[in-house]
Amino acid sequence: MNKKIIFTGGSGLLGSAMKDIIQSAYFPTHQEFDVEDLESMQSYLYQKGIDILVHMAAFTSPPKIEENPDKALNTNIIGTANVVKVCEYLGIKLIYISTDYVFSGERGNYKEEDPVLPVNKYAWSKLGGECAVRLYDNHIIVCLSFGEKEFPYPGAFIDQLTSREPVHETAQKLAKIIRSDYIGTIHIGSKGRTVYEYAKYVSPDKDIKEMSINDVSTKVPKDTTLNTIKYDNLISGGW
Repeated sequence: MNKKIIFTGGSGLLGSAMKDIIQSAYFPTHQEFDVEDLESMQSYLYQKGIDILVHMAAFTSPPKIEENPDKALNTNIIGTANVVKVCEYLGIKLIYISTDYVFSGERGNYKEEDPVLPVNKYAWSKLGGECAVRLYDNHIIVCLSFGEKEFPYPGAFIDQLTSREPVHETAQKLAKIIRSDYIGTIHIGSKGRTVYEYAKYVSPDKDIKEMSINDVSTKVPKDTTLNTIKYDNLISGGW
């Protein structure tokens, strides 16, 4: 693949994993590529001759966003809208990293065509970014959920179902999507399991406390498992 690729949010967990897989890509710092600075972004992308932009930069702390949504507005919604504008102007393919939390979590096994209904402000801010991306035809929206190689928390939910997987597994799947000619929304993730089961999968020797979603103040969805048939067909050549 000879196309020039840039990742926003390259210093994050997923960005660090992508650096190991697509080493020829650009991973600018926030100072080099600020999604709130439209003119600076446009100049950077034009000078580098970018073909594909993978937009991963986001403010992702649900509790902090509930307290003060301003940063999520500026980064996740306005910043994403700015990214869409420059991609459209320069004819760059845009890949937007979204979240399984855009779904209500009432039933799980969500397909790409299913209705969305976020249950917290973080998810609404990511959906706001999706809305901007959908105005530009040359895009992919990737819904996913990933975590660190080792579970970092002392407790995990036994009553929340997820398709979350370790970041290195997500990165491998995302790389295949980037290298494809797919257009539209696509889901990636593991088979459904509780967050506690996921935690024990990545950290089998760690003493992890069983928790309930009712133990936290921020509202979280009960079942955001994702249907990944489209992705399975994509990598098997079914398209």
